[in-house]
Amino acid sequence: QAQLVESGGGLVQAGGSLRLSCAASGLTFSVYAVGWFRQAPGKEREFVAAIGRSGGRTDVADSVKGRFTISRDNAKNTVYLQMSSLKPEDTAVYYCAADALRWNPSQSQYDYDYWGQGTQVTVSV
Repeated sequence: QAQLVESGGGLVQAGGSLRLSCAASGLTFSVYAVGWFRQAPGKEREFVAAIGRSGGRTDVADSVKGRFTISRDNAKNTVYLQMSSLKPEDTAVYYCAADALRWNPSQSQYDYDYWGQGTQVTVSV
């Protein structure tokens, strides 16, 4: 059974850094594009970053560009989201998701087939 598990969330002060991990089991991660999305209380889920199957192409939302970096290690079946210069508005539950169809990263949550349970990121002032 395919499963994605996020980890690395927590409480951090503004300006700090966190690295989120998305570990996959029950599927060959290298044939999936992977995305990160987030959802803050009272808001819709939004795209954060995504990476293509080989890791050669990435896409990052304008709101986090220059602060967040997505990468992957297919040998470890893991995708990472390095977050730096965190702001209170980055507070949300962060989800990773896997897309079985497309080679390149997609910003649309509807393109993703598998989702993790999410990890909470809280940035204090």
